[in-house]
Amino acid sequence: MYDFRKRPIFYGPISDLIPSTPVFEMYPFGFTTIAAHLHDQGYKVRIVNLASLMLSYKDLDVESLLRRLDAEVFGIDLHWLPHAHGALAVAEIVKSLHPNSKVLMGGFSSSYFHTELVTYPQVDLVMRGDSTEVPVADLMAALERGSGLGEVQNLTWKENGKVRVNSLSFSPPDLDYLDIDYGWMIRSVIKHRDLEGFKPFKDWDRYPLTAVFSARGCSMNCVVCGGSCSVTRGFLGRSRPAFRSPEKLARDVYNIQCYLDAPTFVVGDLRQPGRDYAERFFREARRLGVRNHLVLEVFTPAAEDFYRTASKSRGGYSVQFSPDSHDPEVRRALGRGFVTESMESAVKSALGNGCERFDVFFMIGLPQQTRESALASADYARRLYSVVDDDRRLFVYTSPLAPFLDPGSRAFEEPDRFGYRLFARTLEDHRARLASPGWKYVLSYETVWMTRDVIVDTSYDAADRLNRARMDAGQITEPEMVERVQRTDLARRMAREVDRILAIPDDDARMTELENLKEEADAIMDSTICEKRDLEWKAPGVYRSLPRVVTGLLKKRSK
Repeated sequence: MYDFRKRPIFYGPISDLIPSTPVFEMYPFGFTTIAAHLHDQGYKVRIVNLASLMLSYKDLDVESLLRRLDAEVFGIDLHWLPHAHGALAVAEIVKSLHPNSKVLMGGFSSSYFHTELVTYPQVDLVMRGDSTEVPVADLMAALERGSGLGEVQNLTWKENGKVRVNSLSFSPPDLDYLDIDYGWMIRSVIKHRDLEGFKPFKDWDRYPLTAVFSARGCSMNCVVCGGSCSVTRGFLGRSRPAFRSPEKLARDVYNIQCYLDAPTFVVGDLRQPGRDYAERFFREARRLGVRNHLVLEVFTPAAEDFYRTASKSRGGYSVQFSPDSHDPEVRRALGRGFVTESMESAVKSALGNGCERFDVFFMIGLPQQTRESALASADYARRLYSVVDDDRRLFVYTSPLAPFLDPGSRAFEEPDRFGYRLFARTLEDHRARLASPGWKYVLSYETVWMTRDVIVDTSYDAADRLNRARMDAGQITEPEMVERVQRTDLARRMAREVDRILAIPDDDARMTELENLKEEADAIMDSTICEKRDLEWKAPGVYRSLPRVVTGLLKKRSK
């Protein structure tokens, strides 16, 4: 929501399990790869995280800041659909201040809604696809030459008021065409003297989590996922996942290490491309001397040999796994066909092979999932803890599938088949929902098993059950459990207050009462049903890496 500093909004738990705040001030990793490629092509490029600046500086004059930015093209990300309101609002301001500049949008959501998006008067160009570094550079060259845009791959644009859709033909079969210059990012911060505006999310300087991508696209077809294989085939022009070679992926981690002592999230399951991919990655990482902590993602339970290989990482490793439900029937309906026993065995194997933390995520709002099943997933945490003798390295979380059902997912495309009722279909539908004062009203769906009211109540009740299970397992203290239960009680009360206030017929009276709730709502914005700090890996702040930054800038990066 663009004017989040002014509007009374009760966000609820929609961002409890991601690094950013509910403002979703995190920009996609593609920003950095596009910017670095443009820089290599000789263009002047700068990344400005406007939302992060607005969070850090409450009195920031956004229009003055945007007026000072002098650019022929302003790129605005509409990758995650929760940016639908903010991205369009910022584009409108940019267009009013710089009427002769072009406004370019891109990302998954932009790609899905490209023909609708480009009809907004503040949007000139939409770049489609998941690999747009080269097409964006081609677009800049065409604009610079003043030539037509009809040959720019993946581009949707307007010509004399008519929407033009170019071929979606740039979809590289692998990701080795990219050489990411992490030094450019550091030099850009120094050049503009603006770490705050470059940060991927608000607390990144305190908690500098970094990322490398093993793939674009996915081999799995989970029903509610906007990055599944049917989605990438349907509107991203990709018939199969594109992988980065394991050696180049290891070098990406090493190049980050040259500048930052920070955990590195390896996005994508290293087992997707085949059995030897993970072994080659870890072997090359050891050869290069990678010592940064690795955060590994697994889509299905991994066998012990995977964790045994990972245990040789010099900086240690952690694992993130989203079974989504303990219930085999729900998992099958979701497209996750593994047995529960394999999940328990995987957790035990990982912790037995040096894993420093193992995160398990359950979701609420899934196909075939009843309230009782969602609550039972929280109760199942007791079973998981008992399997590993209450090992404190195991973290279990639960959260609603919020705020939107992913466009392009099978559930979005065939809601009746999978038991969903949708309240938003178009981009404008989603943009309008984000102006709602309570997260229940932002939700774009409900299921035949759970209404939105039930999803909200179940989310709070599941959180309480999970926190009690964690206390019984010795993961948190009783005072911590009591504090978390009190927080969910406050969130419940606020949700009921929003319901009551929205029933007030007088607009002015309704807004006054909502504004009276704002301070209290903001106080529990970052952690509602989960404690966000639980998600953080141990890492020194970014300023502790300054000697490494200086050395890295003087050193030639590894290719």
